[in-house]
Amino acid sequence: MTTHLSAGVRQYAKVFWFFFSKKNIFLLFLLAACGFHPLYAPAGAPDAALSEVFVDVIPDRAGQLLRQALQERLDGSDDAAAKRFVLSVSYTPHVIGIGIQNDNSSTRTRVTGDATWSLRAVGAVAGTTQITGGTVRALDGYNVVDEQFFYSDLSLDATYRRVADSVADQITQALAVYFRRHPVSG
Repeated sequence: MTTHLSAGVRQYAKVFWFFFSKKNIFLLFLLAACGFHPLYAPAGAPDAALSEVFVDVIPDRAGQLLRQALQERLDGSDDAAAKRFVLSVSYTPHVIGIGIQNDNSSTRTRVTGDATWSLRAVGAVAGTTQITGGTVRALDGYNVVDEQFFYSDLSLDATYRRVADSVADQITQALAVYFRRHPVSG
């Protein structure tokens, strides 16, 4: 037992010294010198600009889930009058049965969410001009259990939520990068 413990301590010491070696500390300083900084730094310009984005209504249940996920990440406010930007999203989830058996039943379901989004400035003339936009895709899946419809229905709903969360994360990240590169003036 003592031999195993001392081998573990030695392994921990090797890992510790690997991360804190002179070469790695030098690389860390180089990374800081090149202008690297966290995208979601507190009280940064992207955070303030993200709270100025109103998420337009997205139709269907899957669209509601995506809109809620985006609102949670951006600011949570549902007041379009106080916002400077409008985010419009066209969202289409696809459900595909995979793992097809001999009797044409599937043992796994794949859910893919495709979204095309655009950011526009609020205003009479500015509201029609797209500032930035893009497309994102996320996929997830779940196993289909025989003779348990209720479980399958709950799994599909949970998968819709995970896909919407992943799409919302990608859109939020793209918006944060845009606002980092193009700061919004007060």
